[in-house]
Amino acid sequence: MMTRRHFLGASAAGTTLGLAGLGGCSRNDEPVIFAEGVPMSQFDKKTTAEQVVAGLDLGGRTYLITGGTSGLGLESARVLVARGASVLLTGRTLERARAAAAPLGPRCTPLELELEQPESILACSAEVDRLGMPLDGLICNAGIMVLGDRREVRGIEQHFAVNHLGHFLLVNRLLPRVQPAPQGRVVVVASSAYKWAPPAGIEFDNLSGAREFTPNKAYGQSKLANALFSLALARRLEGTTTTSNSLNPGAVDTSLWRHYPKWQQALLAPIKGFLLKTPAQGAATQCYVATAPALATVSGQYFENCNAVVPPPQVRDVALAERLWTTSEELLRDYLA
Repeated sequence: MMTRRHFLGASAAGTTLGLAGLGGCSRNDEPVIFAEGVPMSQFDKKTTAEQVVAGLDLGGRTYLITGGTSGLGLESARVLVARGASVLLTGRTLERARAAAAPLGPRCTPLELELEQPESILACSAEVDRLGMPLDGLICNAGIMVLGDRREVRGIEQHFAVNHLGHFLLVNRLLPRVQPAPQGRVVVVASSAYKWAPPAGIEFDNLSGAREFTPNKAYGQSKLANALFSLALARRLEGTTTTSNSLNPGAVDTSLWRHYPKWQQALLAPIKGFLLKTPAQGAATQCYVATAPALATVSGQYFENCNAVVPPPQVRDVALAERLWTTSEELLRDYLA
């Protein structure tokens, strides 16, 4: 349990559960090593999503964004549409998706998607097929962070089921829509909360979370799974024109903050403007990875602040990524036809 004293101490380091839950925590306490062989951008942590797509003509391109009704997803949709793209914007209910999409105009199509329910994922992918729209990119942005008791979804801990398995199923169902694109991209929003994952990285013998459950460990495991999934997918896409990359958006002021105790909200409110990115800044990296011409052949990388960086070993553990892929296929075999 995180006490007020622990929260204050960790806040000073910028690595608390409170900060991570606002969109992914920062790595201010670790040296950043840029990945070799990947073009460097001129952007940084203060860059906005609007700035990274400035000057691009995205007319004729279509992107699907999960979790598009608020925060980073909605901001990403807004700037992509502004540059001429069409966006399929998903929300947990069709009503919420419609409300978010309406101000963005006719090139933003609302879709219902509840990542907790495989049947909803199948229905969403079937609707994309019905629309007949080829996809230039999938931005896997949606995610949950629950500060409460453990909850299972079909025998799997909720964070892992939603944040990882939901996107694993969705991407695999929609990949045939992405691969025909001249240069299709799968963009997975992870987080440096991977550092809260258990020592094993992924506890394959404890996917229910019943053993020694804490919300931050569960969330961290699911975000590590996001990055490992992207890595394993990139390996399967080698030799094609489709790429897969993951990213850490940084500590962002998003609606996830509403899940925190009132005292934590009150404590952070006066200073969060100095500690956290705005949604416009938080969405920059995913928009950059989804659209930058310089990244046309870049795959299997992990991005922060619009540049590819070398993450710690657990994030680039190929053996762990492959085991996660196999286990995910087994858990979802009934839905992956």
